[in-house]
Amino acid sequence: MSTPRFALLVLTRAPTCMRHATDIYMRSGIVSTPIARLRAGSALHRTRSFVSSSIARAASPAPTQVPKSTVSISSAPTPDDLQAQELDIDIIPEENVKLELTDRAAEQLKSIATREHRSSAGLRIAVESGGCHGYQYTMELASERNAEDYHFTHPAIIPSNIYIDAVSLGLINGSTIDFATELIGSSFRVAANPQAKGGCGCGISWEMKD
Repeated sequence: MSTPRFALLVLTRAPTCMRHATDIYMRSGIVSTPIARLRAGSALHRTRSFVSSSIARAASPAPTQVPKSTVSISSAPTPDDLQAQELDIDIIPEENVKLELTDRAAEQLKSIATREHRSSAGLRIAVESGGCHGYQYTMELASERNAEDYHFTHPAIIPSNIYIDAVSLGLINGSTIDFATELIGSSFRVAANPQAKGGCGCGISWEMKD
């Protein structure tokens, strides 16, 4: 059985800059969630404000002077897992996986899991085709790992779960996962992706290096 995905911001098939679409979502408070699984007053509900503004800044530089650590790999998909999902992709060896997670992002993930009373709750990050530059990040709260996911955690701040599917990991390997607070709101974001050469001014869509 597939794991329910708490998609709090869905921005797909945008032929042009998505800033206006994002503003509409944020002003209206529209979310798409399995209502039966998202009880009123729960941690997932209370964190809607920062996840619904979780627009990954495609061109964001690596956070400077922000404590961060290389993630630990808690689990990874097996060839059988990928075959069952009909995914024709090679598994990245653990020694070649290089992701960093800032302490402040890990603390936010720990808070989500703690308030939800579910140690496996975390953030799922994926890369989809679309946007005005070819690729875009999507982020959603997840209750647990799916079979095709890599499961990452901060080495010292636990639980701090990040789930990334095998296809998406190949497109963001080497990045830093951060959580930042700005005037427009707080958000998780993917920063310093070494495989992106630029992005849209809206900060969602990005272009792959040649």
